[in-house]
Amino acid sequence: MKIGLLTISDRGARGEYEDRSGPLMAEILQKRTPWQISHRAVVPDEMDVIADRLIAWADAGVNLILTSGGTGFAPRDITPEATRRVIEREAPGIAEALRAESLKITRHAMLSRAVAGIRGRTLIVNMPGSPKAVRENLDVLLPILPHALELLADSPHTESQHRTV
Repeated sequence: MKIGLLTISDRGARGEYEDRSGPLMAEILQKRTPWQISHRAVVPDEMDVIADRLIAWADAGVNLILTSGGTGFAPRDITPEATRRVIEREAPGIAEALRAESLKITRHAMLSRAVAGIRGRTLIVNMPGSPKAVRENLDVLLPILPHALELLADSPHTESQHRTV
């Protein structure tokens, strides 16, 4: 399983801000999953740059791409639009579940415009930019990822191990 972590931040890409969400995602994934983080980058809030990176990683066989940042209301927050540009199928239940659980913690969760979707056999999930929110979202997301990624990989064991709804 190959994982890509993409932080979207103008200041981070310019080196003016230390990315904390990307390293936190990596730390959590390394502790709680057997998967390898094969791709990591920090890019600016630029539609073509984000979309091109998502396409390159997905087409290179990355199984899961988690983005961090750019999902709010600020004028340069365009991660959901860049993600929609490259996915072939949306996975709205994932984004809805992340927002629903986050709403139990803060009303600001309703300001999230994050999306999730599929390109080929790659699952792409937008995460918040806040390290605290990243941790909370990963607590919700991690339990369903093995099954989701097995389904995308068309694993021969999927049907015998899991029932789909």
